[in-house]
Amino acid sequence: MKIIAETDRLQLCYLVLDDAPFILTLVNDPSWIQFIGDRGIRTVAQAAAYLQNGPMASYAENGFGLYLVQRKADSVRLGMCGLVKRPSLPHVDIGFAFLPQFTGQGYAFEAATAVLHHARHDLNLSPIVAITAPDNHRSIKLLEKCGLHFQKMISLAADQPAIMLFHPDG
Repeated sequence: MKIIAETDRLQLCYLVLDDAPFILTLVNDPSWIQFIGDRGIRTVAQAAAYLQNGPMASYAENGFGLYLVQRKADSVRLGMCGLVKRPSLPHVDIGFAFLPQFTGQGYAFEAATAVLHHARHDLNLSPIVAITAPDNHRSIKLLEKCGLHFQKMISLAADQPAIMLFHPDG
């Protein structure tokens, strides 16, 4: 297990194929589907393919990606938080998703703060931006708490709805 960052309560580490059952649950959570989108992942094998073609490929290509967030006290998997390099954005963006039973407890802010520190100080990436759906009020609040500010509405592709772009400079 490659640990990227630690906080008082959390460890952020590379996702591995053994995380496929957890990823299957996370990507099929109603809030994931509503705010991130249905990835069509319905089996553990499809979740493993998502890990190989997404986060694990990003680690190899970019040196960063989405990380597993787990509680240090009991190793319970809470969600994921990390960095994404999208072809349609000029800068790396931070992304996060947590299972509903772990929201509202400060875990996402703690993980996002650790990821932003890692991006700036270990990877020398700046600026780090973020995107979210305009109706994802929890994410908007978290991004603002992390020091990011709404900049403008954008669309990542012609067939996709407009989303909010957050930037550290507003």
